[in-house]
Amino acid sequence: MFFDGYGYHGTSFEQTYRCYPASFIDKPQIENGDKIIMPPSALDRLASLHIDYPMLFELRNAAAERVSHCGVLEFIAEEGMIYMPYWMMENLLLQEGDIVRVKNVTLPKGKYVKLQPHTKDFLDISNPKAILETTLRNFSCLTTGDSIMVAYNNKKYYIDIVETKPSNAISIIETDCEVDFAPPLDYKEPEKTVASPATGKAPAEETPSEAEPKFNPFSGAGRRLDGKPLNYQPPPLSFSPGSKGKRPDVSNGGAQSSAGSSSQSTNSQSQGKLVFGSNVNRARETTKEAAKETNQQEPQKKEEPKFQPFTGKKYSLKG
Repeated sequence: MFFDGYGYHGTSFEQTYRCYPASFIDKPQIENGDKIIMPPSALDRLASLHIDYPMLFELRNAAAERVSHCGVLEFIAEEGMIYMPYWMMENLLLQEGDIVRVKNVTLPKGKYVKLQPHTKDFLDISNPKAILETTLRNFSCLTTGDSIMVAYNNKKYYIDIVETKPSNAISIIETDCEVDFAPPLDYKEPEKTVASPATGKAPAEETPSEAEPKFNPFSGAGRRLDGKPLNYQPPPLSFSPGSKGKRPDVSNGGAQSSAGSSSQSTNSQSQGKLVFGSNVNRARETTKEAAKETNQQEPQKKEEPKFQPFTGKKYSLKG
Protein backbone atom coordinates (compact mmCIF):
# COMPACT_ATOMS: atom_id res chain seq x y z
CA MET A 1 0.00 0.00 0.00
CA PHE A 2 0.99 3.63 -0.30
CA PHE A 3 -0.26 6.86 1.13
CA ASP A 4 -1.04 9.72 -1.27
CA GLY A 5 -2.47 12.67 0.63
CA TYR A 6 -5.37 11.01 2.46
CA GLY A 7 -6.26 8.57 -0.30
CA TYR A 8 -5.60 4.89 0.46
CA HIS A 9 -4.88 2.09 -1.97
CA GLY A 10 -4.65 -1.66 -1.27
CA THR A 11 -6.75 -4.38 0.34
CA SER A 12 -5.94 -3.73 4.04
CA PHE A 13 -5.76 -0.76 6.30
CA GLU A 14 -2.35 0.20 7.70
CA GLN A 15 -1.33 3.71 8.65
CA THR A 16 0.97 5.60 11.02
CA TYR A 17 -0.34 8.31 13.37
CA ARG A 18 0.84 10.50 16.18
CA CYS A 19 -0.80 9.44 19.43
CA TYR A 20 -2.09 11.59 22.27
CA PRO A 21 -3.85 10.72 25.54
CA ALA A 22 -7.54 11.21 26.19
CA SER A 23 -6.86 14.36 28.23
CA PHE A 24 -6.23 16.20 24.93
CA ILE A 25 -9.87 15.76 23.89
CA ASP A 26 -13.15 16.07 25.73
CA LYS A 27 -13.71 12.30 25.84
CA PRO A 28 -12.77 11.09 29.35
CA GLN A 29 -14.92 7.95 28.97
CA ILE A 30 -12.34 6.29 26.71
CA GLU A 31 -10.07 5.82 29.76
CA ASN A 32 -12.45 3.07 30.96
CA GLY A 33 -12.02 0.89 27.88
CA ASP A 34 -9.68 -0.05 25.04
CA LYS A 35 -11.16 2.00 22.21
CA ILE A 36 -9.35 4.78 20.33
CA ILE A 37 -10.52 7.82 18.36
CA MET A 38 -9.35 7.99 14.74
CA PRO A 39 -9.61 10.67 11.97
CA PRO A 40 -12.50 10.66 9.41
CA SER A 41 -10.17 9.66 6.57
CA ALA A 42 -9.61 6.30 8.28
CA LEU A 43 -13.35 5.65 8.19
CA ASP A 44 -13.47 6.35 4.44
CA ARG A 45 -10.71 3.84 3.82
CA LEU A 46 -12.20 1.19 6.10
CA ALA A 47 -15.61 1.52 4.50
CA SER A 48 -14.17 0.73 1.09
CA LEU A 49 -12.56 -2.47 2.35
CA HIS A 50 -14.24 -5.76 3.02
CA ILE A 51 -13.22 -6.06 6.69
CA ASP A 52 -14.79 -7.98 9.51
CA TYR A 53 -16.89 -6.22 12.13
CA PRO A 54 -16.46 -5.15 14.82
CA MET A 55 -13.35 -3.27 13.72
CA LEU A 56 -10.25 -4.38 15.60
CA PHE A 57 -6.74 -2.94 15.20
CA GLU A 58 -3.17 -3.80 16.03
CA LEU A 59 -1.11 -1.00 17.61
CA ARG A 60 2.65 -1.30 17.20
CA ASN A 61 5.45 0.80 18.66
CA ALA A 62 8.36 -0.15 16.41
CA ALA A 63 10.88 1.79 18.49
CA ALA A 64 10.17 -0.25 21.65
CA GLU A 65 8.92 -3.39 19.87
CA ARG A 66 5.66 -3.37 21.82
CA VAL A 67 2.34 -4.59 20.37
CA SER A 68 -1.23 -4.29 21.64
CA HIS A 69 -4.77 -4.44 20.24
CA CYS A 70 -7.80 -2.17 20.48
CA GLY A 71 -11.17 -1.19 19.00
CA VAL A 72 -12.40 2.14 17.70
CA LEU A 73 -14.98 4.44 19.29
CA GLU A 74 -15.32 7.40 16.91
CA PHE A 75 -13.75 9.00 13.82
CA ILE A 76 -13.54 12.63 14.92
CA ALA A 77 -9.81 13.14 15.50
CA GLU A 78 -7.66 15.58 13.56
CA GLU A 79 -5.99 14.14 10.48
CA GLY A 80 -2.73 12.38 11.23
CA MET A 81 -3.60 12.00 14.95
CA ILE A 82 -5.30 9.43 17.15
CA TYR A 83 -6.37 9.58 20.82
CA MET A 84 -6.09 6.58 23.10
CA PRO A 85 -6.37 5.75 26.82
CA TYR A 86 -3.32 6.69 28.85
CA TRP A 87 -2.93 3.20 30.32
CA MET A 88 -2.66 1.87 26.74
CA MET A 89 0.11 4.36 26.00
CA GLU A 90 1.93 3.07 29.09
CA ASN A 91 1.69 -0.52 27.80
CA LEU A 92 3.20 0.54 24.47
CA LEU A 93 5.81 2.82 26.13
CA LEU A 94 4.53 5.78 24.14
CA GLN A 95 4.84 9.48 24.95
CA GLU A 96 2.72 12.36 23.70
CA GLY A 97 3.23 12.83 19.95
CA ASP A 98 5.07 9.52 19.39
CA ILE A 99 4.54 7.58 16.19
CA VAL A 100 2.37 4.43 16.32
CA ARG A 101 1.39 2.14 13.46
CA VAL A 102 -2.29 1.10 13.24
CA LYS A 103 -3.36 -1.98 11.27
CA ASN A 104 -6.73 -3.69 11.02
CA VAL A 105 -6.79 -7.34 12.18
CA THR A 106 -9.24 -10.18 12.77
CA LEU A 107 -8.98 -11.85 16.22
CA PRO A 108 -10.50 -15.15 17.36
CA LYS A 109 -13.11 -15.18 20.10
CA GLY A 110 -11.64 -15.77 23.52
CA LYS A 111 -12.21 -18.98 25.44
CA TYR A 112 -9.98 -18.45 28.48
CA VAL A 113 -8.19 -15.54 30.17
CA LYS A 114 -6.04 -15.47 33.31
CA LEU A 115 -5.81 -12.22 35.23
CA GLN A 116 -3.44 -11.07 37.99
CA PRO A 117 -4.19 -7.92 40.04
CA HIS A 118 -1.24 -5.71 40.99
CA THR A 119 -2.45 -5.31 44.59
CA LYS A 120 -4.56 -7.47 46.88
CA ASP A 121 -6.89 -4.50 47.48
CA PHE A 122 -8.80 -5.56 44.38
CA LEU A 123 -9.77 -8.85 46.09
CA ASP A 124 -11.14 -6.88 49.07
CA ILE A 125 -14.01 -5.65 46.88
CA SER A 126 -17.29 -7.34 47.83
CA ASN A 127 -17.74 -8.89 44.35
CA PRO A 128 -14.63 -8.41 42.17
CA LYS A 129 -15.87 -10.68 39.38
CA ALA A 130 -19.03 -8.60 38.93
CA ILE A 131 -16.97 -5.38 38.81
CA LEU A 132 -14.60 -6.94 36.29
CA GLU A 133 -17.48 -8.18 34.14
CA THR A 134 -19.01 -4.70 34.07
CA THR A 135 -15.66 -3.11 33.17
CA LEU A 136 -14.85 -5.57 30.39
CA ARG A 137 -18.06 -4.61 28.58
CA ASN A 138 -16.15 -1.51 27.44
CA PHE A 139 -13.34 -3.66 26.01
CA SER A 140 -13.16 -5.19 22.56
CA CYS A 141 -10.10 -7.40 22.91
CA LEU A 142 -7.38 -8.52 25.32
CA THR A 143 -3.66 -9.07 24.64
CA THR A 144 -1.29 -11.23 26.67
CA GLY A 145 1.23 -9.05 28.53
CA ASP A 146 -0.97 -5.95 28.75
CA SER A 147 -2.07 -4.26 31.97
CA ILE A 148 -5.65 -3.02 31.91
CA MET A 149 -7.13 -0.47 34.29
CA VAL A 150 -10.32 -1.04 36.27
CA ALA A 151 -11.88 2.01 37.94
CA TYR A 152 -14.13 1.39 40.93
CA ASN A 153 -15.25 3.58 43.83
CA ASN A 154 -12.95 6.48 42.84
CA LYS A 155 -9.93 4.16 42.81
CA LYS A 156 -7.92 2.68 39.96
CA TYR A 157 -6.92 -0.98 39.95
CA TYR A 158 -4.38 -2.36 37.46
CA ILE A 159 -4.66 -5.98 36.30
CA ASP A 160 -2.18 -7.93 34.17
CA ILE A 161 -3.33 -10.18 31.34
CA VAL A 162 -1.24 -13.27 32.12
CA GLU A 163 -2.64 -15.70 29.55
CA THR A 164 -5.26 -15.77 26.81
CA LYS A 165 -6.62 -18.64 24.75
CA PRO A 166 -6.82 -19.67 21.91
CA SER A 167 -4.17 -17.06 20.91
CA ASN A 168 -2.09 -14.25 22.40
CA ALA A 169 -4.79 -11.73 21.38
CA ILE A 170 -8.51 -12.50 21.62
CA SER A 171 -11.81 -10.80 20.99
CA ILE A 172 -14.21 -10.67 23.98
CA ILE A 173 -17.25 -9.29 22.16
CA GLU A 174 -20.31 -11.56 22.43
CA THR A 175 -18.39 -14.56 23.70
CA ASP A 176 -18.37 -16.87 26.70
CA CYS A 177 -14.93 -16.56 28.25
CA GLU A 178 -13.66 -18.43 31.29
CA VAL A 179 -11.87 -16.12 33.74
CA ASP A 180 -9.22 -17.27 36.21
CA PHE A 181 -7.36 -15.23 38.84
CA ALA A 182 -3.70 -15.51 39.82
CA PRO A 183 -2.49 -14.34 43.28
CA PRO A 184 -1.84 -10.57 43.43
CA LEU A 185 1.70 -9.34 42.85
CA ASP A 186 2.00 -8.10 46.47
CA TYR A 187 0.53 -11.26 48.00
CA LYS A 188 2.69 -13.04 50.60
CA GLU A 189 1.97 -16.50 51.91
CA PRO A 190 1.52 -16.67 55.70
CA GLU A 191 4.42 -18.23 57.57
CA LYS A 192 3.73 -21.65 59.04
CA THR A 193 4.40 -22.10 62.77
CA VAL A 194 6.11 -25.37 63.78
CA ALA A 195 4.20 -27.10 66.58
CA SER A 196 5.55 -29.72 68.93
CA PRO A 197 4.34 -33.28 68.06
CA ALA A 198 3.27 -34.12 71.61
CA THR A 199 0.97 -31.23 72.41
CA GLY A 200 0.38 -29.70 68.98
CA LYS A 201 1.32 -26.28 70.33
CA ALA A 202 4.49 -24.29 70.21
CA PRO A 203 6.67 -25.05 73.25
CA ALA A 204 6.63 -22.35 75.86
CA GLU A 205 9.34 -21.74 78.40
CA GLU A 206 8.26 -22.73 81.86
CA THR A 207 9.24 -20.29 84.57
CA PRO A 208 10.32 -21.98 87.80
CA SER A 209 7.78 -21.27 90.48
CA GLU A 210 9.06 -20.05 93.80
CA ALA A 211 8.85 -22.57 96.62
CA GLU A 212 6.07 -21.59 99.00
CA PRO A 213 6.88 -21.76 102.72
CA LYS A 214 5.35 -24.77 104.45
CA PHE A 215 2.79 -24.28 107.20
CA ASN A 216 4.09 -25.06 110.69
CA PRO A 217 1.29 -25.24 113.27
CA PHE A 218 1.75 -24.10 116.87
CA SER A 219 4.98 -22.30 116.08
CA GLY A 220 4.20 -19.17 118.12
CA ALA A 221 6.01 -18.05 121.26
CA GLY A 222 4.66 -18.71 124.76
CA ARG A 223 3.71 -15.91 127.20
CA ARG A 224 3.17 -15.92 130.94
CA LEU A 225 0.03 -14.34 132.37
CA ASP A 226 2.02 -12.51 135.06
CA GLY A 227 4.38 -10.97 132.48
CA LYS A 228 7.54 -12.69 133.75
CA PRO A 229 9.98 -14.16 131.18
CA LEU A 230 9.89 -17.87 130.47
CA ASN A 231 12.80 -19.98 131.70
CA TYR A 232 11.96 -22.64 129.07
CA GLN A 233 11.00 -22.46 125.39
CA PRO A 234 8.83 -25.46 124.33
CA PRO A 235 10.08 -27.36 121.26
CA PRO A 236 8.01 -27.02 118.05
CA LEU A 237 5.61 -29.82 117.27
CA SER A 238 6.20 -31.82 114.08
CA PHE A 239 3.14 -32.12 111.84
CA SER A 240 2.92 -33.36 108.26
CA PRO A 241 0.00 -32.65 105.86
CA GLY A 242 -0.46 -36.37 105.15
CA SER A 243 -1.04 -37.29 108.80
CA LYS A 244 -4.66 -36.20 109.03
CA GLY A 245 -6.66 -37.76 111.80
CA LYS A 246 -3.49 -38.87 113.63
CA ARG A 247 -2.27 -37.44 116.89
CA PRO A 248 1.17 -35.80 116.79
CA ASP A 249 4.04 -37.70 118.34
CA VAL A 250 4.71 -36.79 121.92
CA SER A 251 8.10 -37.33 123.54
CA ASN A 252 8.68 -38.95 126.85
CA GLY A 253 8.93 -35.55 128.44
CA GLY A 254 5.37 -34.90 127.38
CA ALA A 255 4.26 -38.10 129.09
CA GLN A 256 6.07 -37.08 132.23
CA SER A 257 4.49 -33.63 132.11
CA SER A 258 1.04 -35.18 131.77
CA ALA A 259 1.72 -37.43 134.74
CA GLY A 260 3.11 -34.56 136.75
CA SER A 261 0.23 -32.30 135.84
CA SER A 262 -2.32 -34.86 137.01
CA SER A 263 -0.60 -35.22 140.36
CA GLN A 264 -0.14 -31.47 140.78
CA SER A 265 -3.75 -30.80 139.87
CA THR A 266 -4.87 -33.22 142.60
CA ASN A 267 -2.51 -31.53 145.04
CA SER A 268 -3.82 -28.08 144.19
CA GLN A 269 -7.39 -29.22 144.57
CA SER A 270 -6.56 -30.93 147.86
CA GLN A 271 -5.01 -27.70 149.12
CA GLY A 272 -8.38 -25.92 148.73
CA LYS A 273 -7.57 -23.78 145.63
CA LEU A 274 -10.14 -23.18 142.91
CA VAL A 275 -9.20 -23.92 139.29
CA PHE A 276 -11.32 -22.44 136.44
CA GLY A 277 -11.05 -24.28 133.09
CA SER A 278 -8.60 -26.74 131.69
CA ASN A 279 -6.47 -24.08 129.97
CA VAL A 280 -5.26 -22.86 133.31
CA ASN A 281 -4.16 -26.37 134.24
CA ARG A 282 -2.30 -26.71 130.91
CA ALA A 283 -0.53 -23.39 131.41
CA ARG A 284 0.52 -24.38 134.86
CA GLU A 285 1.58 -27.81 133.69
CA THR A 286 3.89 -26.31 131.03
CA THR A 287 5.47 -23.88 133.51
CA LYS A 288 6.02 -26.62 136.08
CA GLU A 289 7.44 -28.94 133.44
CA ALA A 290 9.82 -26.21 132.32
CA ALA A 291 10.91 -25.71 135.91
CA LYS A 292 11.60 -29.40 136.31
CA GLU A 293 13.76 -29.58 133.20
CA THR A 294 15.73 -26.51 134.18
CA ASN A 295 16.30 -28.02 137.63
CA GLN A 296 17.73 -31.14 135.96
CA GLN A 297 20.08 -29.12 133.74
CA GLU A 298 21.21 -26.57 136.36
CA PRO A 299 22.92 -27.56 139.66
CA GLN A 300 20.45 -28.46 142.31
CA LYS A 301 19.43 -25.55 144.50
CA LYS A 302 18.20 -25.66 148.02
CA GLU A 303 14.62 -26.76 148.14
CA GLU A 304 12.22 -24.17 149.50
CA PRO A 305 10.11 -25.27 152.50
CA LYS A 306 6.69 -26.45 151.39
CA PHE A 307 3.63 -24.67 152.59
CA GLN A 308 1.91 -26.46 155.46
CA PRO A 309 -1.56 -25.27 156.42
CA PHE A 310 -2.74 -24.75 159.99
CA THR A 311 0.79 -24.69 161.44
CA GLY A 312 0.51 -21.31 163.18
CA LYS A 313 0.49 -20.62 166.89
CA LYS A 314 -2.62 -20.96 168.98
CA TYR A 315 -4.22 -17.95 170.72
CA SER A 316 -7.09 -17.78 173.16
CA LEU A 317 -9.87 -15.16 173.12
CA LYS A 318 -9.70 -14.86 176.86
CA GLY A 319 -6.10 -13.78 176.65
